[in-house]
Amino acid sequence: MSNQRYRIIGTGGSPYSMKLRAIMRYRHIPHDWIHRTSKNRAATEHVKPNIIPMLRYPGEDSYRVDSTPLAYDLEERHPGYRSIIPDDPGHAFLSHLLEDMADEWLTKAMFHYRWYYDADIDYASHWIADDGFPETRGAKRDAVAKSFADRQIGRMAMVGCTPENKPVIEDSFHRILAGLESHVSMYDFLFGSRPSLGDFGIFGQLKPLSTDPTPLAIMRAEAMKTESWVRQLDDASGIEGDWLAPGDALTGATMGLLALTGEYYMPFLLANAAAADRGEETFSLTYAKGPYSQATFNYQVKCLMELRRRLAELDGEPAERTRAILQQTGCLAALER
Repeated sequence: MSNQRYRIIGTGGSPYSMKLRAIMRYRHIPHDWIHRTSKNRAATEHVKPNIIPMLRYPGEDSYRVDSTPLAYDLEERHPGYRSIIPDDPGHAFLSHLLEDMADEWLTKAMFHYRWYYDADIDYASHWIADDGFPETRGAKRDAVAKSFADRQIGRMAMVGCTPENKPVIEDSFHRILAGLESHVSMYDFLFGSRPSLGDFGIFGQLKPLSTDPTPLAIMRAEAMKTESWVRQLDDASGIEGDWLAPGDALTGATMGLLALTGEYYMPFLLANAAAADRGEETFSLTYAKGPYSQATFNYQVKCLMELRRRLAELDGEPAERTRAILQQTGCLAALER
C-alpha cells in the first residue's frame, strides 16, 4: 500500500526538502515524509547524485532528485488542481525566476548564517546530528555534530560564504525580509492569493533561516509577519485563492524581489557563466556593498541558460509585458544575451 504513495526522503534542515514537502502538502498529493537517518541511508546510497530531497513515485522503486524539475514534473502528473504555476505565462516566468534566485542566491544566506556564527554552528550541527543520527548520545552526539560542522565549514569558500562576502550576503537577506514584510500573509502571496513556485522557493530557504538562532532573531526583530508566513506556508493544504489577472499590477514586494534579483543574482549568473566559458575555477565581481567571489559552478550556467530559454519562449502580449518588468527591475539584459 505504501508504494502507492509518493515517498519523500529529506531532512528538516534541508531547504530543498522543505520546499518540495510544502509543495506536495499544498497540492494535496498523497505522500510519506521520511527523515533521512543512519538507519535508512544505506537504502539510497546508490542514488546519483546523492542529494536530498529524494522522491520515489508511486509504483516505482527508484528515486529522483532535484526539487525544481520534480515540482514541474508533478505539475504534469497532476495537472490543473492546486497548481503552483500562475495561469499567466508572464507571471509563470517571473515566478520561476524568483524561485531560481532563491535556490541559487538566497541559499547563500541560509548557508552563511548557519556556519558563520558560533551559536548557529552549535545549534544547527546538533540539530542535524539528532535528525540524521538519532541513536547518538552524549560525547558521540557531540562528535557527530562537530564532524558535520567541520565538513560544512570547509565548503564555505567554495559556495561563496566567506567573511569578505558577508556584507553582500547579509544585505541580501535583510532586503528580502523587508520586501516580503511589506506584503505577505496567510492570504497574500507574490502572484495572488495563492502560493506560486516562486513563493515556495523563497519559503524553502527561509524555513531553516527561521529556525537557526541568528537569522531567527533577525526575522523576529525585522519581519515578524514574514516569520508567520513561513510557518503558515509549511502546510498550506487548507489555503485557497486566485492568481493575479495578467493586467493587474505586481505587488511592491514582488517588484522589489525582482529588483534585488536584477541587482545581485543576474550579475552573479553572468560572472559565473563567463568564468566557466574561460575555463576559470573561480570568479569575482563587485557590488555596491563590496566584493564577492566564489568557485565557478556549471549547474548555475545551466540555470542561466534555462532562464533564457523560458523567456525566449514567451510571445505576444505576455512577452512584451514581462520584458518591460524585467527591464524595469534590471533583469532583462542578462536574460536576452
